Amino acid sequence: MKVVTIGSATLDVYLQSKAFKQIESEKFLTGVGECLALGSKNEVNNIFVDTGGGATNTAVSFANLGLDTSVMTRIGDDLFGKEVEDVLVSRNINTEYLQKDNKITTSYSTLLLLEGGQRSILVYRGASNKLVMPKKIEADWFYISSLGGDIKLLDKLLSHAKKNNIKVVYNPGGGELKLGLSKLKKYFKKLEVLNFNREEASTLCNVDYNRMDIMIKKLNNLAPYVVITDGPNGAFALHNNMLYFAPTLKTKPVNTTGAGDAFGSALVSGLILKTDIEFGLQLGTLNSDGVIRKMGAKNGLLEKMPTTSQLKKIKISKEPV
Repeated sequence: MKVVTIGSATLDVYLQSKAFKQIESEKFLTGVGECLALGSKNEVNNIFVDTGGGATNTAVSFANLGLDTSVMTRIGDDLFGKEVEDVLVSRNINTEYLQKDNKITTSYSTLLLLEGGQRSILVYRGASNKLVMPKKIEADWFYISSLGGDIKLLDKLLSHAKKNNIKVVYNPGGGELKLGLSKLKKYFKKLEVLNFNREEASTLCNVDYNRMDIMIKKLNNLAPYVVITDGPNGAFALHNNMLYFAPTLKTKPVNTTGAGDAFGSALVSGLILKTDIEFGLQLGTLNSDGVIRKMGAKNGLLEKMPTTSQLKKIKISKEPV
């Protein structure tokens, strides 16, 4: 099976500081903000640099689990882009669909980490937002992450997938989600797996963050598999009018960046290898658990298939929707 991951590639700079504070307020979508005192000068306790972006994070995850993996993303012709490319090559990921932009620099993110591993991200989209459809692309599966709101590109990818019997996984970004469920529904119907986190689901469904019950009803049957990750609380999957739930291992996170990519790519690996959503949820949970234990979105990923005893640590529950 050949998987092509599609989306962004970034250089990520992680900053940890005791000065970052959590503030509860209804002004924030999640009810909690990450703040600094206005006009203050603050010490940074730790800095860490790594490559990131949905396309590269998921590509490494698929490759680690033994799948033939290529990446379709766009970088600048600069030092950041070279670092992204070098990492992909070192992980034995095919770069034939890697695009280079001579005018726009590689995408960049600054991640502000709280002591508990939660973070807020400042993003410069850069070259990733100029991704174009290649004349030829071969795959059995597409794993599409954020396209920066480029619905025309999404439409081209889905049309190509339909013509060539390619199964599609989609983890939409904020640029796409702001269009709303009514406009996106026709695209979701063409997917095999629709995947996002609780905050993204709340935005898409235009419902209160705390009303998971309403989100589940609205999202059920939008695609054969609908996955909603809920951070430290676990993850849900909807399939054939059944709701599956996978709890976390209650690991105290060092960093939560990349956990969603790790979960989604491993879950899809489970579907590719066994067509088993419970196995996929177990695999996704173990993969994301490894990532939150270390800095960076690629460190801590499973490097081989876990043992049966490791998988059994994740107890999956299910109930009718």
